[in-house]
Amino acid sequence: MPVVVVESPAKAKTINKYLGPDFTVLASYGHVRDLPAKDGSVDTEDGFAMLWEVSPESRKHVKAIAEALKTDDTLILATDPDREGEAISWHLQEALASSLKKGKTVARVTFNAITKDAVTEAMKNPRQVDQPLVDAYLARRALDYLVGFTLSPVLWRKLPGAKSAGRVQSVCLRLIVERELEIEAFRPQEYWTVKALLLTPRGQEYEATLTMLGGKKLSKFDIPTAEAAELAVKAVSSRALTVSAVEAKPATRNPYPPFMTSTLQQEASRKHGMGAKQCMNAAQRLYEAGLITYMRTDGIDMAPEAVMAARDEIKRRFGATYVPDSPRMYKNKAKNAQEAHECIRPTDMAAAPDKLRLADTDQKRLYDLIWKRTIASQMAAARLERTTVDVASADGQVSLRANGQVVLFDGFLKIYDEGRDEEGDDEGRLPQIMAGEGAEKRSVTPDQHFTQAPPRYTEATLVKRMEELGIGRPSTYASVLTTIQDREYVRKDKNRLIPEDKGRLVTAFLTNYFRKYVEYDFTADLETELDDVSAGDRDYKDVLARFWRDFSAAVAETADLRIGEVLTKIDDFLAPHLYPLRADGSDPRQCQVCGTGRLHLKTSRSGGAFIGCGNYPECRYTRPISGGEDAGGVDGKVLGQDADGNPISLRAGRFGPYVQRGEATEAQPKPDRASLPKGWSADTLTLERALDLLSLPRIIGPHPETGEPVEAAIGRYGPYVKHGAVYANIPDVEEVFTIGMNRAMEVLAQKAAGRRGAAAPAGPLRVLGDHPDGGEVQVMPGRYGPYVKWGKVNATLPKELTPEAVTLEEALALVAEKAGKGGGKKKAAPKKAAPKKAVAKKAVAKKAAPAKPAAKKPAAKKVAKG
Repeated sequence: MPVVVVESPAKAKTINKYLGPDFTVLASYGHVRDLPAKDGSVDTEDGFAMLWEVSPESRKHVKAIAEALKTDDTLILATDPDREGEAISWHLQEALASSLKKGKTVARVTFNAITKDAVTEAMKNPRQVDQPLVDAYLARRALDYLVGFTLSPVLWRKLPGAKSAGRVQSVCLRLIVERELEIEAFRPQEYWTVKALLLTPRGQEYEATLTMLGGKKLSKFDIPTAEAAELAVKAVSSRALTVSAVEAKPATRNPYPPFMTSTLQQEASRKHGMGAKQCMNAAQRLYEAGLITYMRTDGIDMAPEAVMAARDEIKRRFGATYVPDSPRMYKNKAKNAQEAHECIRPTDMAAAPDKLRLADTDQKRLYDLIWKRTIASQMAAARLERTTVDVASADGQVSLRANGQVVLFDGFLKIYDEGRDEEGDDEGRLPQIMAGEGAEKRSVTPDQHFTQAPPRYTEATLVKRMEELGIGRPSTYASVLTTIQDREYVRKDKNRLIPEDKGRLVTAFLTNYFRKYVEYDFTADLETELDDVSAGDRDYKDVLARFWRDFSAAVAETADLRIGEVLTKIDDFLAPHLYPLRADGSDPRQCQVCGTGRLHLKTSRSGGAFIGCGNYPECRYTRPISGGEDAGGVDGKVLGQDADGNPISLRAGRFGPYVQRGEATEAQPKPDRASLPKGWSADTLTLERALDLLSLPRIIGPHPETGEPVEAAIGRYGPYVKHGAVYANIPDVEEVFTIGMNRAMEVLAQKAAGRRGAAAPAGPLRVLGDHPDGGEVQVMPGRYGPYVKWGKVNATLPKELTPEAVTLEEALALVAEKAGKGGGKKKAAPKKAAPKKAVAKKAVAKKAAPAKPAAKKPAAKKVAKG
């Protein structure tokens, strides 16, 4: 019986069900061969000959296929219907060459959906492996290898800390870095608008915006200040207003085309916050389960039978009015669209999301998107009425405008509307308004605005931008975005992509020394050449030869570069962003700590880059390369002085902001420092809060049994209390500064009970009632006697008051007294008189403490050499 090979066991299981016992269906588990990760895998001196190896994990799969072929004469390669799938089939044919010699036949079949009809029809139309598609794959693989294994060592030698570079990944990284530089260089511009809340003669309210002042049409920045806005308000308030014109225009909104790979990734990101990799993993499982068509495509056309099925489903669900007169046809406008596949759609239009029992949340959400988008793409257009109302004064000096719209027929909007990358103002519905009627003013208010910097990319907007530029292809977007995050060149925060320092440096280096290869047009043109290869119109070795000739020459030019020279060039290149102009006009590269050193780019042994003072080691000032002159205007900011007159300053270190007491001296080269806890803002930090941090570790008091001190501090893993070698975490960082002995004993007892496997402490003895400021007042059992608890305030119950007899009023008095004392805050906090004592104290704490948590955050102390 024929041996059918597909990529995954899930796909094999589904296809085996359709083909029955007359076929043996096996899985290759993806690619079976790859280029070894070493020099020489692509021989540039021998016509770009490529050395392939069967990976160790793939050998058993290849062996299983070879064993099956001993009794079967036909090998059917049924891998995915794209360039990558064609490559897997080619690799299998090559790896199984020794098993295919004795009169055995090899056939290649493709299907766009894993359904019984699609699979059985494909088996009737076998073909050979498409060599031009394979050549396009070989060219891409060789290019990626040559760039990676040639350029990455240059980065390692010239730019410590850089991990690697890639052909498409580096261009994608450049997009993110350049957007961040735009944001940092952006200076907001103030402008004002004036809005009036108006009333119709029938008592209905609507809002209008001032569009004309002094008989002149206003542009965006024509009201630049609060004073100008007040004058505009007076001009509107002092005049009677009348509706001068009402214009209602019919409009239509057509549905969106069905999904292709890029638009699916964008919409999954917008609506569900799914990353490109997460989206494609879910889509892959839906495809292998036979629920959707192939998910790597830039085609948006739909098979005629699918169109008719969608129209039938629309009519059945919503009625004939929602079915357009003729089927909708879509044509791809994307640059270099070349994958000749259908759109991404359900294989069965009647299989609505609510009918499927999908346990996986990602698959469920993604199928819901695909089904709704597909059905909506064949629905009737929405009909709207857009209304514009002009309100003006009789003298023509002021005019205001109100806009609104009414949905007359929802059409496709009944089921689906596309998400937005950025929120905008939606036009609301207006009441009935007639020309010539009066407009009574309820209020006239000025609104201050500032121009906004361009937004950081999300995965959705980045994929959209790459698609517009012609960079990458549908099958590569997810891996490109994953790679730059895995290499720690980019991080994702609240779905926004932010370049790390390493990413900035790599981009600066490549832009200076390999600019041609990170140019958008060059990368897009190379993609076009590869498309020509896949179409059989260009020889892939000619493409490789032209690329390698220029690229190898560019690499050779960097051979004699020294690290210092590279850092200087990158420093100069990034200077406008690393050293922004200061408000006082002083030299932005002059160190404000020592006053004489000059700031410049440095690298540490660990490979991290940062800005440091040229007077090191006399001056140990450092800051991150990102964040501008002082990482938000805080670095070196003096908050005040302590009781001994030492300046308390706020600093920006390479690992985040911290506070420091005094300056480094010969006697004390490492002044007291404390990192800001998570959630604390450097912008709002006060002297009192800084002193609180520097007072840690805080002595709560002697332990009632051992007499050893009980301390509260903030460590690497958050706030904690400590007695001897026992550390117990505190849930809230603020409690570090207020926790008393009763509460500390409770936390330590819970930690000890947890170690012994004991049950958790009992609940409150009594709930006395609510505090006037909110929250229950409770009587709690303590190891050393009962106490009153309200929020984070714990007040010991005097001996004359028993838990059963204490009243709410008495408890409130105890709580108020405790809160007034600061909850035991800084009881006679000892001054750090001499460096030796301070160092000794830290050494003892370090010796007693386990690996978790550390009393001081290393980031605040570590200074790397330039």
